[in-house]
Amino acid sequence: MERFGLVGLPNAGKSSLYNALTGGGALAAPYAFATKDPNIGVAKVPDERLERLAAMSSSKNTIHAAVEVVDIGGLVEGASKGEGLGNKFLANIREVDAIVFVLRAFADDDVPGPSDPLEHLRVVELELALADLETVEKRLAAVERQSKLDKSLGDELDALRAAEAALSDGRPLYRAGLSPAHRETLAPHFLLTNRRVLAVVNVGENELDGIAEAEARVAAEFNDAGDNVEVIGMCVQLEAEAAAISDPAERAEMLEGFGLGEGALFRMVRSSYHLLGLRTYFTTGEKESRAWTFYEGSTAPVCAGRIHSDFQRGFIRAEVIAWDELLELGSWNAAKDVGRLRVEGKDYVARDGDVMEFRFNV
Repeated sequence: MERFGLVGLPNAGKSSLYNALTGGGALAAPYAFATKDPNIGVAKVPDERLERLAAMSSSKNTIHAAVEVVDIGGLVEGASKGEGLGNKFLANIREVDAIVFVLRAFADDDVPGPSDPLEHLRVVELELALADLETVEKRLAAVERQSKLDKSLGDELDALRAAEAALSDGRPLYRAGLSPAHRETLAPHFLLTNRRVLAVVNVGENELDGIAEAEARVAAEFNDAGDNVEVIGMCVQLEAEAAAISDPAERAEMLEGFGLGEGALFRMVRSSYHLLGLRTYFTTGEKESRAWTFYEGSTAPVCAGRIHSDFQRGFIRAEVIAWDELLELGSWNAAKDVGRLRVEGKDYVARDGDVMEFRFNV
């Protein structure tokens, strides 16, 4: 399961966001380092398409796609040199697939720490960039020595030099304008800033009218990051309170009462999911309807392997139809009867929203 790490300064709202996403019981306290060891939970990826397919099939079970969420202890200025949780923090963040910055944008006399999200962003980015710089400098020194005898290291040498130049200026790699080839070459080094980022701007309960403005202010700081960064504004406290309401109608009524629509939590999970290039295909039937995760560009056999390795090893073909087309026809059998199921082979590249059934033989 893909893993997202919640990263930010102490008291930014990370643990409250974690609880809202996972239904967990992480301690959310108004003092630094309430989270010393990472909390790990699972957040389901909401998808109305799956709900509608399950209703069509009268499925006994509905199983959403899910991502793992890690609430990592607060980062402080000097973390790259061992301040705060220091190296322990950096070790925890290296183990996640994508980073979610939680940036505080509210003032509260009872909660210490800066209330300017751009100050939070400055500290977080600088510390991650400095940590990456140390990693790059060590590897660069080794590659420069080895490349004198091994010319095949030229691409890595070029990528490391480009990374060093950016990181020396305090610029994270996701906003340094590195070429896709350079970023791919650097991938095996698990650099903290060589990945896409979702930034959550956390406003106060009395500042809901300012969500769009706060979101735009932070987004403007990322104007050099292209599609490597996405920014979402929300009131984490209200989202957490709404998430704790088990009845969907009551939850929707509360969010609507604050003028928040469906809430930003679902949008955040979907954005996090797509940030990694993750897409969804479905299987549906009376027993269950289920969302399966695959990486964009995956072929049908690879998608089949997400269910079981035997499906991929013995793949013969896939029967495929778009989710909305299936709903329009009313059932899998109806689609088969009118010849609307496509038969796809090993080279078929799956599309987000496909409904698939696999044939295999092991």
